[in-house]
Amino acid sequence: MKLQRTTLILLVSAILLGGFVYVYEIQGAPKREAAKAKKQQLFSFEEEQIQTVTIYRDQQTWEFERVNKQKSPWRMKQPQDTPASDGAISFLTNLLVNGKSSRSFTVPSKQRQEYGLDQPLATVVVELKNQEIHQLILGKPDFNRSSLYAEKPQRQKSGKLEVLLVSIDFEYAVNRQQSEWLYQEASK
Repeated sequence: MKLQRTTLILLVSAILLGGFVYVYEIQGAPKREAAKAKKQQLFSFEEEQIQTVTIYRDQQTWEFERVNKQKSPWRMKQPQDTPASDGAISFLTNLLVNGKSSRSFTVPSKQRQEYGLDQPLATVVVELKNQEIHQLILGKPDFNRSSLYAEKPQRQKSGKLEVLLVSIDFEYAVNRQQSEWLYQEASK
């Protein structure tokens, strides 16, 4: 049986195309997914690298510093100098380290009030042990309260504002009474 030239060309083309699809879809998918996850990651530092966390909310400043003590590894520096709640700080730092942006989009800077970024819910400033500073501005919730609008000022482009959608858990992490930030001795 002799194959016609056209059939042979189609067969070779199908094999080459199948090989390309295999390499692209099967072999390349994990690399593309890892790159996408890295792009969605809010910050690229580890929790152990965080030295201070400062929260600006409602004309109030909450400043916490890592002190690495057994009883309470965090110390509140503002509004008072006292041991801080490890649970409350860990909840926030875990969100900063592991948090992802579910979506981002660019708008003109003059539209920042539409997302609550002109008078933010809170501004979180993180200083790492190497003196590197990162900032996250939290705006208002989206229409169904499943996410918050946020901004990372380091990512701003001239005249443009990159708006991120982050977990609503950030609202719960920063919107606390002073007593919730304080270290509580475990009762027996």
